[in-house]
Amino acid sequence: MFISFEGIDKCGKSTQVDLFTKYLETNGIDYIKVREPGGTELGERIRHILLHQEHQEMCARSELLLFLASRAQLVESVIKKALSEGKVVVADRFAHSSVAYQGCGRGLGVETVEMLNNFATGMIYPEIVFLIDIPVEFVLDRLKNSGESDKDRIEKEEIEFWGKVRRCYLKMAKEHEEFILIDGTKSIEEMQEKIIEEFEKRYGGDNSGH
Repeated sequence: MFISFEGIDKCGKSTQVDLFTKYLETNGIDYIKVREPGGTELGERIRHILLHQEHQEMCARSELLLFLASRAQLVESVIKKALSEGKVVVADRFAHSSVAYQGCGRGLGVETVEMLNNFATGMIYPEIVFLIDIPVEFVLDRLKNSGESDKDRIEKEEIEFWGKVRRCYLKMAKEHEEFILIDGTKSIEEMQEKIIEEFEKRYGGDNSGH
């Protein structure tokens, strides 16, 4: 099974990915964890280029194509193999991030990004997408706690950008049945409980250790 975690920056997504993989481990479920951009040697190099503050001049099309290059390599080198071995693949972001961030946030267009995603992924997509949703004000509050030098290139965006990205995610959640909306304003424990409950409904109780 292929599962991704999505949401705007500072939504608590990476914390939930870590808790979920600990749950899989505790229950003896074989898994692999990947992140985007990254997850391969090439992908990690691309990640550095994409997120480094020195590349502020990067245009939206370049940004999208770099994300797609990293994604294509991740699918080919890691995800396909893991799925063929029967592992659960847990991704900290995947293709839907590009629809939200570059398609809507950067204004490149949802259809364009979806078409390019299909090419980059070879039509391999998650069966479950956990969307952790928070109001955009939360993003700005949480980013205030980071010094300017600690923020990556994308974290420096303004509230309008985050609003576009969030609206895009919520629209996808309404249109795609694989999306499961998680209220990011809840406690870490409440979110974790909901995520595990939804996973077990789909994965099957026999393998969940319950």
